[in-house]
Amino acid sequence: MARKVFFSFKYEDVSRSMVVRNSWVAQGKEAAGFIDAADFEKVKRQGDTAIKNWIDNQLNGTSVTVVLVGDKTCDSRWVKYEIKKSIEIGNGLLGIDVSKIKDLKGNTSERCGRIPEGYDFYLWNNDDGYHKMGEWIEKAAKKVGR
Repeated sequence: MARKVFFSFKYEDVSRSMVVRNSWVAQGKEAAGFIDAADFEKVKRQGDTAIKNWIDNQLNGTSVTVVLVGDKTCDSRWVKYEIKKSIEIGNGLLGIDVSKIKDLKGNTSERCGRIPEGYDFYLWNNDDGYHKMGEWIEKAAKKVGR
């Protein structure tokens, strides 16, 4: 079954998040929740309502939300909003630690925690995310009957 997946992440982890997203797209899947910095700045200047509307539109038609967790993700009000909205619309949820994926400078970081709390959580590097993410997404979808 083809799934449209929303990827939630803190923008500071965009290079790590792109590794995960690109592996999903490379396997012929559809991804939502990615916006370049210039476009996001435009939305941000329009205020909180515009950001919420953008997130809501991106979530439309998705069945699973994947929270990509780095060192600052737990403090992101927008990631928290994306998780809350995902639960409201009945999306499956899971978390993936992206902190050990090297950024553009070759650095790794620490993970802030295991979010979303109460949902399955995986380590991209140690749990072979490139090959197993599809299984993780299907499991999350089935848990919510999607």
